[in-house]
Amino acid sequence: METENPTGEDGAGSPYARLVGQRLRSIRAQKKLSLDAVEELSSGEFKASVLGAYERGERAISVPRLARLALIYEAPVDQLLPDPGDTDGAPPANRGGSGEKVAVDLSRLAELDGPNFEMLARYLKMIQHARGDFNGKVLTIRADDMRAVAAMFDLTIDQAIRKLDAWGLRFNPNAPKE
Repeated sequence: METENPTGEDGAGSPYARLVGQRLRSIRAQKKLSLDAVEELSSGEFKASVLGAYERGERAISVPRLARLALIYEAPVDQLLPDPGDTDGAPPANRGGSGEKVAVDLSRLAELDGPNFEMLARYLKMIQHARGDFNGKVLTIRADDMRAVAAMFDLTIDQAIRKLDAWGLRFNPNAPKE
């Protein structure tokens, strides 16, 4: 029999439950799903009101339900959980890591044609799926991912970054709009 945790450390209302809720809301928003749409997709298993309570951190989600929700969102379960030391609920792609991170303009990549661009697009789609990053416009790739991109083109990491620049694929939010 479960006992209630009087401190609320790990249960509903805890800071971690709120971070889980933020992550759940973020993934649902990336998928452009309403709470009602998730209820419909789950054949009523996830009531909109209950999912909203999870997202607000008012209710803790069980591991089996989290796994079923991950299937509905087509996202790995670990992408729905923040790291215990996380303070902002940001998906892993947006948090620090070792080495330079490079933001790739996926919209620009979709405009380019050729085997190099197709190969790069397939790799970046794999990263998106693994991270549960469904925004589709920009993808921040980490140092490890950048090493793989460099290896794909038989370049050093610095050369690969310069190649992305030459192709106009590095996202620059401050670039003038055409």
